[in-house]
Amino acid sequence: MSDQFGRNDLCWCGSGRKYKKCHAPIKERIENYRLKGYEVPHRKLLKTKQQIEGIRESSKRNIALLDFIEDYVVEGVTTEELDRLIFEKTKELGGTPATLNYNGYPKSVCISINDVACHGIPSDRVFLRNGDIANIDVSTIYNGFFSDSSRMFCVGAVSTEKQKLVDVAKECMELGIEQVKPWGFLGDVGQAVHDHARKNGYSVVREIGGHGIGLQFHEDPWVSYVSNQGTGMLLVPGLVFTVEPMINMGKSKIVTDKCDNWTVRTADGKPSAQWEKTVFVTETGYEVLTY
Repeated sequence: MSDQFGRNDLCWCGSGRKYKKCHAPIKERIENYRLKGYEVPHRKLLKTKQQIEGIRESSKRNIALLDFIEDYVVEGVTTEELDRLIFEKTKELGGTPATLNYNGYPKSVCISINDVACHGIPSDRVFLRNGDIANIDVSTIYNGFFSDSSRMFCVGAVSTEKQKLVDVAKECMELGIEQVKPWGFLGDVGQAVHDHARKNGYSVVREIGGHGIGLQFHEDPWVSYVSNQGTGMLLVPGLVFTVEPMINMGKSKIVTDKCDNWTVRTADGKPSAQWEKTVFVTETGYEVLTY
């Protein structure tokens, strides 16, 4: 982590403190970890005070979108209609859907039902049915800042087995987030997620994980949920990333639809559930930015 700041200069992070009293000690501590062989973040991944405020404003709109769509997630609605509602509400809030046209993705939201683990494309041919579980994943750009979160929705009378999967998936996410603290490791998050999933007889998707976010839709670090405690990137104040494990009722193997190259399903056809929050590593712990 190189910089051009004098020790008596105001710190680059926007805290208003001198560099020597703010990020100079942090830089030295990071360098000590790097010399010991640990993976450490580059300074460009650490968000400034101004950038965090921008991400917070984007996050407020992302949260509002998931709150808004809840009343429309009912039996008989098409996922295309939910996509339309999300698009219109995003525009009303002054934002832009981050997924729309992202690497060719054609819609404003991902809606993943039952055995679809992620990246389900809304369609006027897909209707929500009684007993479905659906993940709605919303991502928003507001004033150039990105936010991202998802929630599970249960349609009508959901089976006991599906309800448990939804509940445990949320617990996995929350237990992972509880491991976020400065000078911990990303592997601590993954270990907590994986242990709780296995304890309940479930598996965790390995190939797709969380990601840094804020100035771009997907940034470093990549976040695995089958990692080991004490491994992975060092958690440093200023890092922002998502915690979004996909928990499968059956095996962990997934397959991507060869027709649309987006929709990811469980290979064994059993249900999958996912919740997502974005967290900001603070000097004392973490702050949840989106939910």
